[in-house]
Amino acid sequence: MLALLLTVTPSSGCGKTPVGTLENPRVEGGLIRGEFRDGVWTFLGIPYAQPPVGDLRWKEPQPPKGWEGVRECTEYGPSCPQPPGGWADYLKVGLTDENCLYLNVWSPASSPSERLPVMVWIHGGAFRSGSGSLKLYDGTRLARRGVVVVTINYRLGPLGFLAHPLLSRESLRRVSGNYGLFDQLAALSWVQRNIRAFGGDPGNVTLFGESAGGMSILFLMTSPMAAGLFHRAIVESGPLPDLGLPSLKMLTLAEAEKRGVELARKLGVEEGDGESVKALDRLRAVPAEDLLRAASGSDPLSVVDFGPIVDGYVLPERPVQAFARGGQHRVPLLIGVNADEGTLFAPDIDLEKYKLMVTLGYGSLGDRVLGMFPASSQEEVKDALSRLITQLGFSASARFVSDRCSVTGQPVYLYLFNRVPEDPRAARLGSFHGLEIIYVFDNLHLSRELSSAEADTLLASTMASYWTNFAARGNPNGEGLPQWPTYSPENPHYMKLGEEIGSAEDLHGEAYHLVIQLKGY
Repeated sequence: MLALLLTVTPSSGCGKTPVGTLENPRVEGGLIRGEFRDGVWTFLGIPYAQPPVGDLRWKEPQPPKGWEGVRECTEYGPSCPQPPGGWADYLKVGLTDENCLYLNVWSPASSPSERLPVMVWIHGGAFRSGSGSLKLYDGTRLARRGVVVVTINYRLGPLGFLAHPLLSRESLRRVSGNYGLFDQLAALSWVQRNIRAFGGDPGNVTLFGESAGGMSILFLMTSPMAAGLFHRAIVESGPLPDLGLPSLKMLTLAEAEKRGVELARKLGVEEGDGESVKALDRLRAVPAEDLLRAASGSDPLSVVDFGPIVDGYVLPERPVQAFARGGQHRVPLLIGVNADEGTLFAPDIDLEKYKLMVTLGYGSLGDRVLGMFPASSQEEVKDALSRLITQLGFSASARFVSDRCSVTGQPVYLYLFNRVPEDPRAARLGSFHGLEIIYVFDNLHLSRELSSAEADTLLASTMASYWTNFAARGNPNGEGLPQWPTYSPENPHYMKLGEEIGSAEDLHGEAYHLVIQLKGY
């Protein structure tokens, strides 16, 4: 995805350590030591939970154990296990290991007594890949704007989201499957208890994330367990399941348990193999790479394979239903999409299969959908399907969530990122899924193609300012920035973020209203 744009240049070296600041902050577990670099304190690889290995595989994360002396936190911890290739080829995650529950902190504070806004990043990757340690997510430049930045790892794929009847029976809560969400909740709880040591304000925490990270934030907005753990939310390109894309559905616990039984059988572990404890021991002894290999044969059209489920505990109901009834946590929201989300997801299919897929997926409204996204030849299918995915999947989700949050009194700011790379190798993908991230983090220096373009430099500076202003005050506006109006169903304003920056109205309105008609909301 972003490999076309990320030509990495060397980072600068460490500067002199200022006196009387954050040399050795104390967190749960003990003292840590980071580095002072480019005006920001950097702490990498801080454990927020015990390694989820052995008996702790497929269990809720446990508090980290303590250590003696001062722990060096100058290198990233391992990323969580994930398949080779795919997303991981585009964004290097480095060493992977099941011992992966680490987070990273960037702080510009000169004293732990400061109370700076906190921004916690949840990475994307379809819940099967990614890491908080990507160079793309380096928080230095955001932190220099007066915020404490945190990036986290969470368990992925079958290690993060496997449900199984034996695991549910073993659990005191009688649930299984949402271990990756439990990890996110544990990291947010760690932030509440420890962020003061870095000059952060635990009473002003903003979640921000993209793709699966954005979806995670939507899920946490509807989870009772997340109450009080964050105070603002930024959702980038996070489609809501069970809404505009027929292929994007959340499983129930019972459905996910059946999938887990199938996976266990592929690995030679049957539910009735002797005592249940022995069967779970055998399953927990399967090497991570074998688990990933066995889980790799899922539907290629599905955005998510092993991912969050409606378990009745972390997620008591489908998130779309929670938003529909106004049951979400009522926090200020900044949400948006990219203009060409679908270019990375639209498969190569023939014209007849495209028409059949739309007819089966959208039922009585299938002809209307085909009229909105027509294709009369094989050459037109991919573009039509890309626009369908963008508008009915991503944009309709953003509009739906914006509507439901606005009517409950939450300030809502909606955007469309529409910058197209000038580099011809990437321009064919348009404003593709994930492109906005390098602008949000103001990390254009990672890309020689983008760093020299004046329009890109201005856009990155503007977006980073909007995002950090929102984290500080729940409002992205600030001195010298184009005015970003709030969104409401009556005045559906949104902000265009591209070569030109300014407001517009009714983002993909026809597609949104079709989805609402389809679902009856």
